[in-house]
Amino acid sequence: MNRHRLAEERSIALHGAVADRLSDDGAVLERARTRVHKWLETDEVATYWAQEWDRVLSKPLAEIQAFLVERSEHATALRQMTPFAGAIDPRTRWRIWRDVRQTFEQSS
Repeated sequence: MNRHRLAEERSIALHGAVADRLSDDGAVLERARTRVHKWLETDEVATYWAQEWDRVLSKPLAEIQAFLVERSEHATALRQMTPFAGAIDPRTRWRIWRDVRQTFEQSS
């Protein structure tokens, strides 16, 4: 089993769930923007990553949603330092983890 690929598939699935929530709950996006602005103010996260997330989160909602599940190297890298931590409740997160693993194992 390729654990890196499994981790990436889980990340895409989790961010897909976040993308779905963005349409229904604007507070999720506002919390992410607030977190990124804090990163920029405090240097809590490398400036490059904070600036990139700031750029992404300033786009229209549909573009943000598309980026969250994009399979580019850039999106993959940014998802590793996501401002959406905590946006998905633990039960849903674990269900996604389990489902992705099962799908991944069946396709391998």
